[in-house]
Amino acid sequence: MKKSVLTRYRVMAYVTGVLLVLLTFGMIGKYVLDLDGAADFTRVVSIAHGWLYVVYLVFAFDLGSKAKWPVAKQLWVLLAGTIPTAAFFVERRISHELQARVTEDAPATAKA
Repeated sequence: MKKSVLTRYRVMAYVTGVLLVLLTFGMIGKYVLDLDGAADFTRVVSIAHGWLYVVYLVFAFDLGSKAKWPVAKQLWVLLAGTIPTAAFFVERRISHELQARVTEDAPATAKA
């Protein structure tokens, strides 16, 4: 497996996770604290999270298919982008798990 597949997944996991945490804070500000501007903030962040979550799904599915994960594990990773902060923990675990496989598949470099 190429390192770029894992890197794309990692970037999108962090982006999705940050946007979901921001969306959670925006919802708290909008509905609990009744802050001015929270509605606009929530609308912008929710649209961004929605579109980027689709990109996250594509990259996570690509990673899972190349890593030959079972369906249950694939679903676990795909759903991590819907639970605030879960994407960070799942990304860390997946990265540690696949790091050895990525380095094994890397071509050997010749020393001069």
